[in-house]
Amino acid sequence: MSEKNKIPCNPNAQQCVKKVMEYLAEITYYKILTGQHTQTMAQEELHYIEEVTGKQPALLGFELLSYSPNINYLDTDEECMTEVVENYGTLKRAWEWAERKGLLTFTWHWFSPIGGRSKSFFTVNTDFDASKAVIDGTPEHSAVLADLDVMAGILRPFCERQIPILWRPFHEGEGTWFWWGAKGAEPLKKLYRMMYERFTNVHKLHNLIWVWNSPLPECYPGDDVVDIISRDMYPPEHEHDSKSKMYQELIQITKEPKLVLIGETGTLPSAKAIVEEKVGWVSYMTWSHDFCMSEKFTTHEVLKEMYHSPFAVTKDSLPDLY
Repeated sequence: MSEKNKIPCNPNAQQCVKKVMEYLAEITYYKILTGQHTQTMAQEELHYIEEVTGKQPALLGFELLSYSPNINYLDTDEECMTEVVENYGTLKRAWEWAERKGLLTFTWHWFSPIGGRSKSFFTVNTDFDASKAVIDGTPEHSAVLADLDVMAGILRPFCERQIPILWRPFHEGEGTWFWWGAKGAEPLKKLYRMMYERFTNVHKLHNLIWVWNSPLPECYPGDDVVDIISRDMYPPEHEHDSKSKMYQELIQITKEPKLVLIGETGTLPSAKAIVEEKVGWVSYMTWSHDFCMSEKFTTHEVLKEMYHSPFAVTKDSLPDLY
């Protein structure tokens, strides 16, 4: 791997960030981190994997949707409230995982900063205009900054304890289903750079590893604000391979080589195929609920094969990185 892959985009990045990035560069083409998303206090997915495989993932994902400042509790529905309530307090689980020295990645389904109903991170549920949010002086701009300041306060204790976080904001921005992608590439890139500037230069969150999550070249915000590139994928049931084509498409979006990971997947990739075909995914993260906790997408046999593969890193084989 290029030496540049190991260098964080934030020149003031903490040593823990540098250590994680050096490790990920070291294992690229040789191993892949096992990963799993969780979004409730119960963490059923984590316990399911333990029961089936006897092991834990190296990378655990946490959801921040209920930490959004502008949830509309007066105009919502049961599905939304169930998801919000089940997500309450999940950062306690993130702290527990950090104490055990596992790697953390955070996803934020950001409820729209102004207005909206129910799950207002979905475009269909809000009139919030991302193209106005990137214009200084607008109410939308002020609302975004206010939300960012709240989230920065939530993330600050992790920074103070020097706990590295793979931070994956504005995920799936290439689509129009989330408000941050609804107005196209230019507002999306500006929103990302607004967040980077606010978190890095104003709030000094130097423990974040910045993960970009879209395969479209026109959406890419720039090498100077990205550490890792990623994309989400939901392949057909029981299709376990290297996802080489998706990898090759993704690496075209950067000028300089970057570390590369699978942000979300519904079906496990094949660690053996990834290594044998020299595909550079450094990690994957299976999504929650039925994508993990059933055999609809991945059988018990394949799950055990992944977690016992010599090409996969699980929690027990993860070195101390912070």
